[in-house]
Amino acid sequence: MADKLMIMLVNTDPSNGSELGAPFFQATVAAAMEYEVEVILTARSGELAIKGVAEKLFVKEGSPKSVYDFIKDAHEAGVHFKVCTPTLELWGDDLIPEIEETVGGAYVIQQAMDDDVVTLTY
Repeated sequence: MADKLMIMLVNTDPSNGSELGAPFFQATVAAAMEYEVEVILTARSGELAIKGVAEKLFVKEGSPKSVYDFIKDAHEAGVHFKVCTPTLELWGDDLIPEIEETVGGAYVIQQAMDDDVVTLTY
């Protein structure tokens, strides 16, 4: 059985907050279950790594909890956040403090092909 979960946010549109709850919540749950968990933000979803973006987004209208709050909860639970290098070219490099590392495409492919890693994409 795999002991690591890699969640790729690549197709999720940050302008649609309702799409953002599930991946961060599932990452938090997996970390609480003591799995190694990393969330990789890339492409359009990479914008969430930029300071100020996730703070303005909400999963549900009227919710007091922003998408950034979900990210902080996941990080506190032990989730590792990474951003893909090309994302920095699109959105800049003023990153939220939860981003631990910048990775490239080779890293993503290597992890996705590893038998000990389960990959979910959103």
